[in-house]
Order: sequence, then structure tokens, then C-alpha cells
Amino acid sequence: MNITAQIKQPIVKEMELFEKKFFESMSSKVALLNRITYYIVNRKGKQMRPMFVFLTAKMITNGTVNERTYRGASVIELIHTATLVHDDVVDDSNRRRGFFSINALWKNKIAVLVGDYLLSKGLLLSIDNGDFDLLRIISVAVREMSEGELLQIEKARRLDIDETIYYEIIRQKTATLIAACCALGAKSVSEDVELVERMRKFGELIGMAFQIKDDLFDYTDEAIGKPTGIDIKEQKMTLPLIYALNNCSSSEKSWCINSIKNHNKDKKRVKEVIQFVKDKNGLAYAEQKMVEFQQEALQLLHNFPSSEYKDSLTLMVNYVIERKK
Repeated sequence: MNITAQIKQPIVKEMELFEKKFFESMSSKVALLNRITYYIVNRKGKQMRPMFVFLTAKMITNGTVNERTYRGASVIELIHTATLVHDDVVDDSNRRRGFFSINALWKNKIAVLVGDYLLSKGLLLSIDNGDFDLLRIISVAVREMSEGELLQIEKARRLDIDETIYYEIIRQKTATLIAACCALGAKSVSEDVELVERMRKFGELIGMAFQIKDDLFDYTDEAIGKPTGIDIKEQKMTLPLIYALNNCSSSEKSWCINSIKNHNKDKKRVKEVIQFVKDKNGLAYAEQKMVEFQQEALQLLHNFPSSEYKDSLTLMVNYVIERKK
């Protein structure tokens, strides 16, 4: 059994029912929209976000979920999907998980409108059922994700990101959505404010570790979803690079920044930058930070009684930093 199936084991029934409800929540009277949403549903990823929602809810209640849990999982997946569709337009990307992206098949205008449609469907699913507490969690996440993207763009122009700003960017861009999943799962079954906050924090820490792992992939030759050195080509300041720039001579720093700004299309130069980061222990430092976030996340699960749901969440945390793609 592969690791994803193992994690999913205690929530198999919930995930099956969720998929049905999720597909229904996308339905429209417009045939073109239904064709596109059918395409989206049939090319889904691992669905880690709904898994976080259900595992959190079941760990807290020791095994029960309710309609609010399903709605929370559907809303987060609708909004996540909307952001992916919009991201592909922004990045001018023709592929998503090995398949053609919506904008590649139906052009940008339709892709933007589909993203807007999914976003509104998510909002209405919460409003129509009076889930204003869940809607608040999601809306904060969407605001933070937008701010994180814009902060990264602003900083990339000047390449002046330090470690503190880097953590803020990845917290907003990546961690905030996983944090929202765990907070939603908790909030759907509990009114305990401290408990909801603890699970939100748990998700945030996993998200931080997840993004650092992603950044490390840029320096490996393993067969993953993105080509090696892509972050350098896109002038993205990631943790291994930030550490290397903070721990080198001024002449090395000038050479490195010049390489990223002016020679990022030169394959040989990009390879040299990758080697430079490795030589300066950038990878080792980033790995150490990733493990710190992972350990802190596991610590937050410590006081929950033993259960298969807790085991799956623990497995999920470990999978985040051990995954190969």
C-alpha cells in the first residue's frame, strides 16, 4: 500500500462521499462549465487538503464528522482549485500535474472566469448554509495567499529577501491554506477556540515544512514535477539561496546576484549557482529548518489520545518532508 493510501485508510468512506459532494457543488446550467469542471475533477491530485480536514475532525471527535465537515472540505477544495486555475494563467503555464491546464485548452479568458466561478461557488456553499465561522477562516486564507504572492513579486524585483521575509512569504503563500484546512476540520466539530487555534498552528507548521521541501527540490536531480534550477531561472529567493548569500564574501554575493539577475537563462551559470549554494551549506541549513518545523508540528499532536486518525496525521507530517516529488 502506498503512503497516500495508508494516510487515507481511516477516512476512505468520507473521501468517497466527499468526491461526490464536491462534484455536485461545482454543477452549473452552462454546458461548457460542466465540461471544464468534469475535466478538473478527473485530473485531481492527491487531495491532501480535504484529507487534512477529515483527519483533524475525526481525531478531535474520535471518529465522527458532520455535514459541516464535508462543506468545509468542499469549500477549501473549490477555492484551492480556483487559485490553481488562476495561477496557471498568471504563470502562463500549459501544464498542471502532467495534464494540459485549463488556460492551455480553453484560453485565458475562460480560465479566469472558471476560477471566478469556483471561488463564488465556494463562498455561496458557506453562505447558503450559514457557515460564517468557516467562511471567515477561508477568507483570511485567500487574503493571505494573495498578499504572499504580491510580497514575493515585490521582493523578487530587488532580490533583497532575508530569512524573516522569506518565512512570511511562505507562511502566507503555502502554509496559510493548510492551516485553514486543519482549522476548518476542528471548527466544523468543535467550538473550543484554543483547540481550533492549535490545529490551525499545526497546519501552518506543516505548510512551512512542505514549502521548504519544495524549495530543496530545485537543487536535486530527482525526477520531480519541476525541472532543477527553475526557481533560480525565475529569480525566486528560496531558503538555501538566502542562507548561501548570507554566508559568503561580498564578491561571491555580487557574482551570485548578478548570475540570478542577468544570466538566469544560461544553463551553465545556473548550474554554478546551484553548486555554490550546495558548497555554502544552503541545503543542509534548509533541511535543518524544515525538520524543526516538522518536529514542532508533531509536538502539537502530542496531547491527543492515540487513534488511527492521529497516526495518519503523523504519517502525513513525515510524508511532507520525506516525499520525492
